[in-house]
Amino acid sequence: MQTESSAPVALIPGQQAQWLLEQISDWGSMTTIVLHGGSVFEYSGPFPKGVVAEGFYNLQSAGNGFHGHLNLQQVAHIRFQTKPHRGRESYAFVFENKQEEVIFKVFLGRDKNGELLSSQREKFYQLMQQYQLTGQTNEQ
Repeated sequence: MQTESSAPVALIPGQQAQWLLEQISDWGSMTTIVLHGGSVFEYSGPFPKGVVAEGFYNLQSAGNGFHGHLNLQQVAHIRFQTKPHRGRESYAFVFENKQEEVIFKVFLGRDKNGELLSSQREKFYQLMQQYQLTGQTNEQ
């Protein structure tokens, strides 16, 4: 397991935030964390699909679960977080603004035993390697 301090920097450009969110909406259960005003809001479940309307990426959850309106223009980049949490593997996509402040994080999901979902870990590492090795954006 790599830690944040030893891992090469890997960033997804902010213009690809919608693309990434569309990808992870098919990954299964994850944990989304929003930090605001000293509070931490958490949602566990699949990241909802969204549609762009009126300048926002609008999360569609059929009235249940996590929903909201994301201003993706504020996302400067998405950082790959690879650091242990309470002694266990923990990986997240960290959406940050131009001031490198966290807007929200999406953590990989866990199984009933608390272990990371291996399919998500593989996809996470594939993306991280793509962005740290090539430094290029994903062609859409």
